[in-house]
Amino acid sequence: MGFEAPQRLVRALGESDPWLGRLPGIAEETVARLGLRVERVLAPGGRSGLIVLVRLADDTPATLKLAPGSAAPELERAALAHWDGWGAARALPVSGTGDALVLERLHPEVSLRSLPEAKALLEAAGVVRRLWVAPPAGHGFETVAERTERQARVLRGVDDPLAAAALAARDELVSDPAETFLLHGAFRQGKVLAADRAPWLAVGPEPVVGERAYDLARLVRDRAEDLVAASSGPSAARRRVNRLADSLEVDGARLRGWVLFRAVESGMRALEAGRSREAESTLEFASWL
Repeated sequence: MGFEAPQRLVRALGESDPWLGRLPGIAEETVARLGLRVERVLAPGGRSGLIVLVRLADDTPATLKLAPGSAAPELERAALAHWDGWGAARALPVSGTGDALVLERLHPEVSLRSLPEAKALLEAAGVVRRLWVAPPAGHGFETVAERTERQARVLRGVDDPLAAAALAARDELVSDPAETFLLHGAFRQGKVLAADRAPWLAVGPEPVVGERAYDLARLVRDRAEDLVAASSGPSAARRRVNRLADSLEVDGARLRGWVLFRAVESGMRALEAGRSREAESTLEFASWL
């Protein structure tokens, strides 16, 4: 069968990304080498790699993930191995996978976004709490300070009060690191899928080491477009920050600072990429904080 990349992945990586041109061949070779039987390519799929529903040689249902080297699949594998199924999808013991990931099959069409907002946030809090563990000795994960220093570059040349506030918040937060946990790094409702051995499990980590408040910052912004469309948006956004901080026992001021930085950084990247609608709603959300 063909392994054409879904449009969501093409938009995320850019049509000129050379890895996309090699992807069909990589997929064909990986499936043959691992003895997998392909059911279908998942669409719209993810933004960091090709997701294929497959079966192993013994007919076990599984999920194959193929991602470019820039997505650091080896670090995703290391994080999943450390969690060993606790709160996250488990990597299956398939030998010779190389850069590919073979994961237990979840229910990809059913994420926390299918639930009402209040229920989704409650379930998300329960999942992310399980992921916050001490990092493994000798790990190769980025720290929050390292990742956000790289992300901050897009803001440093922007003459905008919101960008300046986001940079100031980030600099203050990293100057006094609060704690050290292994974090998901990209946690939000769409990254939590229904499963069989647990009600919900996380997928697609971009693992990083640092404080828990950083890991909640993207979750706070979930369904921001709904808040932007509502007259109560600003107060609802602030209540969401306070509610998550209280329920997960993180410092509310630090969470607010990370939400501000991550929202502004994301909004500016969207603006630079020409995704004006996404940029406008994300930056408006940031302005409420």
